[in-house]
Amino acid sequence: MGTLGKAIALCSFFVLLGLGGNVSAAVTAQEAEQLKTTLTPLGAEKAGNKEGTIPAWDGGYTKPTPGFVNGGKRPDPFKEDKPLYSISAKDMDKYADKLTEGTKALMKKYPNTFKIDVYKTRRTGAAPQWVYDNTLKNATRAKLNNYTLEGAYGGVPFPIPKSGLEIMWNHLVRWRGTSVHYSFAGIMGTADGKHVLLNESDNDQQMPYFKSDGSLESYNGQYWTVRTIITGPPIRAGEGLVGIKENDPGKGPTWTYLTGQRRVRRLPTSCCDTPTPFSAGISTFDEMDVFGGADSLAPFTWTVIGKKEMYIPYNSNKTLAPPLSQVLLERHLNPDFVRWELHRVWVVEAKLREGQRHTSPKGVYYVDEDSWIAALADRWDANGQLWRTVYNVVVTAPDIPANISLTWGHYDLIGGSFFSNVLMNDKAEQYKVMPYYPDRVFSPEALAAEGVR
Repeated sequence: MGTLGKAIALCSFFVLLGLGGNVSAAVTAQEAEQLKTTLTPLGAEKAGNKEGTIPAWDGGYTKPTPGFVNGGKRPDPFKEDKPLYSISAKDMDKYADKLTEGTKALMKKYPNTFKIDVYKTRRTGAAPQWVYDNTLKNATRAKLNNYTLEGAYGGVPFPIPKSGLEIMWNHLVRWRGTSVHYSFAGIMGTADGKHVLLNESDNDQQMPYFKSDGSLESYNGQYWTVRTIITGPPIRAGEGLVGIKENDPGKGPTWTYLTGQRRVRRLPTSCCDTPTPFSAGISTFDEMDVFGGADSLAPFTWTVIGKKEMYIPYNSNKTLAPPLSQVLLERHLNPDFVRWELHRVWVVEAKLREGQRHTSPKGVYYVDEDSWIAALADRWDANGQLWRTVYNVVVTAPDIPANISLTWGHYDLIGGSFFSNVLMNDKAEQYKVMPYYPDRVFSPEALAAEGVR
């Protein structure tokens, strides 16, 4: 095939990838065989890049640091690594094609304090063998019925994606362990440089989609469940939330416990640009983990721009190490405690469908090929201005094994405020793997029983 033919074929391929919510595309058994050869078991390109700056995948990182105890502080297995180079406003033009618009905007807005330290790329992504096995099965059986996920269980649903919507579903149901407990804080940075504690919380989180002894036939359709109990600041202590996300975006309730009323109420909506209670209203439900909730998919069309090599926060266990007072500067995360690496990512554009409303009618998402974590995103307002940039700090958890996103947040590039959540720095426990929780833990009755005032 000549150059023109290749260009036409590639263009046609990405047109296909941009089709709307009615796409239903399991791959053939022959295509799925790539997961045993040229692709990793989760669907990434196994080979490195031609420059050698992205290495080949060799099985990921599955060796827990000696002395690590489940539930303790998570160590940095690469603490001896030194930055290869730093990028700031002074030289960002040199690296512009590998920086998101939001990252460049932060460099311009805070030229004296914001930079990224780039480290050696380590492809640490891994999962248990049973997740790999289920991913291979999903490749030929998973499909989308409009925005509803069907025929998938226990692995990446679309390891060889055919649309932007499939890529976003891969992010939503990515492997991050089955049942975990963790404690964290959420901080707002005001436009004048002050920090405000918005929440201190305890989380029980579970993914029934990844129950190791389950099956597609026994799966109840709930892919993610969470119970959050707020312990501080004092004015918010005792508040709680239970959320359930399902493969059918039309289902999946969220309840909140209100201390002033001493009762549990079901939220009328917990998707899209609705403000989240735990952020005191400054972050939206669909900004959780950069993009949260299958129910937040429907307002948009999802188009694949392509796959690119980009700098993203990765293997940044060092972010968990310092005291909370050091990990945040006035305007942003302290760059000295965030590790960035060069990785291949799927670039997916979201555009608001006709007749829908949203505070950010356009967004661009950068989804890591190895872990399917949406590591970064940029969102534009109704005036076409780049408004918010959203991030996940990706860390490696070889005991699970998995790459997981813990600290996440957003920067308001126009107003100057920010929100940073799931800050575990002052907590003795950081993402503890738990036995499988009973379903009753994630119920309004259990939430009511947790009420302390």
